Formats: sequence, structure tokens, C-alpha cells
Amino acid sequence: MTENNTSENDAYRKALHKAQVELAKFHKHVIENDRKILVILEGRDAAGKDGTAKRITEHLSPRESRIVALGKLSDQDRRSWYFQRYVPHLPSSGEIVIFNRSWYNRAGVERVMGFCTNEEYEQFVHAVPIYEQLLVHCGVTIIKYYLDISRDEQERRLKRRREDPLRQWKISPVDEKALSHWKDYSQARNEMLLRTHSVFAPWTLVKADDKKSARLNIIRDLLSRCEYAGKGGHGEFPDPNQVFLFDELLLTKGVIIS
Repeated sequence: MTENNTSENDAYRKALHKAQVELAKFHKHVIENDRKILVILEGRDAAGKDGTAKRITEHLSPRESRIVALGKLSDQDRRSWYFQRYVPHLPSSGEIVIFNRSWYNRAGVERVMGFCTNEEYEQFVHAVPIYEQLLVHCGVTIIKYYLDISRDEQERRLKRRREDPLRQWKISPVDEKALSHWKDYSQARNEMLLRTHSVFAPWTLVKADDKKSARLNIIRDLLSRCEYAGKGGHGEFPDPNQVFLFDELLLTKGVIIS
């Protein structure tokens, strides 16, 4: 490892530690004030959702924080109201819950791979803004992130998964088809953002080719959006060129990777 890399890693670790200290303070505020915080992490395969969720919860109370990563739909799920299987995992008072993928699977993987019908998809995109508005009305704070990576970076990360025996559990048949469906996923993402971005639960986009920077800036953004006792010591604000609210104009300006 070069001296520059060592210096960069040291700077990252210090900045992350500072941000995680603030996260712990925020979590204490959530617990003491019976807040309900739901963080949704979406993005392409290998976009860095697992690592981001881990860094957010790493030093939080395990009794009042959870990462939820549900598997594919069961036959029972398919016969139920689509949102039903997510309801038991929603945050209770005093909890921070992170959905590592969420109900937006219907607008991404299911849409692209043909795992849902057009009718089921249309029902979803019409219902989800209403559903999220109801959750917000009932006291749930929803913060949605879409992690955006380049095709070359996705290919590099998927290759690393195949070659690393400690990461092979992450590879699925859907992952293997991710690159061949790149354009389909881009189109599905754009439509999802356009149709499910709302005042109650807006989308925040994250440029995530640099994993460490993305994790740090997501934490900083999360802290910047929430009030808590003792706020102000987490240091820098999120980089607005890396983390920013979705706007329809971004689709035509080349800001979002196509």
C-alpha cells in the first residue's frame, strides 16, 4: 500500500468514526423520543447497499436498530397484498430500520426480469406514494437512497464477487444477468424515480462508484436531514455533487448514469 493510500484510508477512518459518533447521538435521540426511522437503500446489483447498511448500524444499539433484507417472494406472498410482508419489519417507536432493498424490488428486479405482470407493476407505482404518505402520517420518517454506479464499476465488483470465496454468497442468477440488462435497469430506474418521488418520501441519489465516499456521504446526509440533541459536531456536510435530491431534469443532463 502506498503512502498516499495509507493517508487516504486514515482520513476516511477518522471521518467515518466522527460521523458514527453522531449517528450514536442521533440514535439515542430516536430512542428517547420514540421516533420511527426507516432508511431505504436501493440501487443496482453490487452498488454498495450491504456495506452502507453495515456502516450505519455498526455502532448502534442492536435492540433498537435492524437491517432488513428479505428474499424472493414466496407463494404465500404472491397471494397477499404486496406490501403485507414488509409491514412486520417497519420500525416501532425508538427504532432505526434499514431496508436493504425494499418494496421497490417490484419497480426494479421484478419489472426487468419479468417476475411481475404489467398490471401488478402499475398497481404498485400507483399505490406506493399513498402507502408511504400513510406511513409518514403515522409517524414514520422515510429516507430513500438510490445508489448509482457505472457499468464498468458494476462489472468489476461482480467479477470480484465471483473470484472471492468469502463473497460468493452474494452472487445470484439475477446478478449474473445484471450487465446484460443494463439498459433495461436504467429505464426501470428512471421510471421508478419519476413515478415514486414525492414530498412525503423523496428520492436522494448517490454517486457510488467510490464505496467509502458514498458510505460517508450517505451518513452525513442522513444526519443533516434529522434533528437531534447535540447536533452539529459531525463535521462536514454531505458533498452535494455526490448526494443530491432527485429532480426530473437530472435525467436529461447526464447526471444520472444511463
